[in-house]
Parts: sequence; structure tokens; C-alpha cells
Amino acid sequence: MSTVIHIDRSAAARRHARLTLGPVLFNWPAEAWRDFYFRIADEAPVDAVYVGEVVCAKRLPFFAPHVPAVVERLRAAGKDVLLSTLALVMTERETAMIRDLAEDGQFLVEANDVAALSLLSGRMHVVGPYINVYNEDTLAALAKRGAVRVVLPWEVPAAALRCLATGEIPLEVQVFGRAPLAISARCYHARIENLHKDGCRFVCERDPDGLAVETIEGQPFLAVNGVQTLSHACVSLAAHLDQLLGMGIEHFRLSPQRIDMVAVARLFRSLLAGRVAAEEANAELRRLSGGMPLSDGFYRGLPGATLVAGPVQTGAGAQE
Repeated sequence: MSTVIHIDRSAAARRHARLTLGPVLFNWPAEAWRDFYFRIADEAPVDAVYVGEVVCAKRLPFFAPHVPAVVERLRAAGKDVLLSTLALVMTERETAMIRDLAEDGQFLVEANDVAALSLLSGRMHVVGPYINVYNEDTLAALAKRGAVRVVLPWEVPAAALRCLATGEIPLEVQVFGRAPLAISARCYHARIENLHKDGCRFVCERDPDGLAVETIEGQPFLAVNGVQTLSHACVSLAAHLDQLLGMGIEHFRLSPQRIDMVAVARLFRSLLAGRVAAEEANAELRRLSGGMPLSDGFYRGLPGATLVAGPVQTGAGAQE
């Protein structure tokens, strides 16, 4: 008589789930930046940490002296360390910085600009969320050039995620943090203060979670972070982790905010392990963020700022 073995695929998916921490997007004081990563190394249950300047190259010299100590501390804690590139490369100097990273070979590099993709071609690397990846052919082309993982853009909805997850290359999805919406050569922070970008006085440091932007009617709308525009609401896919696991997604990214990110990481680790309900998790995230609204609209195929409860269409009329 044959024996039928039932495999709990959801339990297997939870065991393989990896929690990652994206790069700090904001201009924090160098010592605060260093201490943030030291605490992440010592206390946060994350598997991989991305380190590097993504938004503005002018910020890099301030925290660069602390990078070796941060990397050493993270590695000593058993965490994988990846180095993130700029999302907008505009000068020869910035290109040379990426070339040096690519040729060094000590770390896996997250490419956030097509210039970085070119320099990393033929070498193992991660494709960051600032590279537009919306279809299977793009994924396949990136894999042929050396990509070992792709962090998908924030606006990819669940239905598209399900299709993309059928490929061979592993995917990473941001499940917490403000969603970057645009990046520009102009510095909005400097412009607000009537300053030129070259003489910005680093005024973006005054807003460690971004500067709130309101509509004419006084409604919170966006957040400004130097040359970057972000969502006002904080993305939370806490209610959709089981669905993402079912699609085959294994890497779940938290984007740093100026809140207790160790508590956020512990909360998402509990979610991935099935030890806490999504409603409870979202309530705790609101408390940790001081009441910041949470959104999951992009995931649902709705306006990005929307936070809606209920089933999500993921393909061919199916609901989950």
C-alpha cells in the first residue's frame, strides 16, 4: 500500500522567507546613521541589510567614514550586507563610484540606475526597485546579464506580481515604508529655502522622515526628501504576506523610517511566522509611526494611497 505524504507548503514558505532592510533614504546625521545600523545588527531579526546612498551623492561623504564599521558589525551579527547605488547617476564621479563597487567584488551590489546595470553586466548583482521591471521578458533579460534577484517597483499590483513570480529569478517586495514615487535632478528641499542645489546647506537633514507636502486644501499629499518625492502614507503589506508567500515571494523588504525599526522588524518576523494577525500588526505599526496612515493601494491595483480591506484580484477572476 502506498503512503501519501502531505506537505504543508505554507509552513515551508514561511521557513524560507527572508526579511531584508533597505537602504536609509533620508539625510540623517552621520552618528545617528551609524548607530541605527549598529542597533539593527545587534537586535533586528533581519537576514540582509542594504547599505549605501541612493538619493543624493552629496550626502555620502558625511557617513562614508562609518561604512566599514557598520558593515563589520552587520556581518559579525550574521547578516548579509549589500551595497546600494544611486538611483540617478548624473556625473562622471558618480559613475566612477559605481565602477569601483562593481570591480571590488567583495559585496553584492544593488543596481538602482541603468548606468549601474551596464557596469555590473556579467557580474552577480541585485536589481533595485528604481529600475522599471514590469514583465517576464525583462526579468529574463536581467537574469542573463547577471541579476540574481530583482526588487520590484512599488506600484506593481498583486495580479502582475503573481505572473512575475512564475519566473526563475527570485523577487523581493517592499512590505513597509514610504514608497518613492519620483527622483529629479532638482532639489525640492533647497528650492523651498530659496537655495541652489549646489549650495543647499543640506537643509533636508531637518526632516528625517521627509518634508510633508499638502494640497491647496491642506490635505497631506506627498513627502519630499531632497531630490526625491515619496508617498505621504507608509506602505504596509502586512495583510498580504500570506498571499505573497503563496506566490513564491521569499524576500520581504522594510524601508527605514525614523521610528523603532527593530520593533517593526520583529513585528514582520512574527507576521511571517504566523504568530500575529495582520489587523493587530497594522494597529501596532500605526502606533510605532505616530499615527502615520498606512496604504496598500498599489498592491490592490488602486490609487497608491488607498488602504482597503477585502479580497484582492490576482488573476482570471480569482479572489484570495
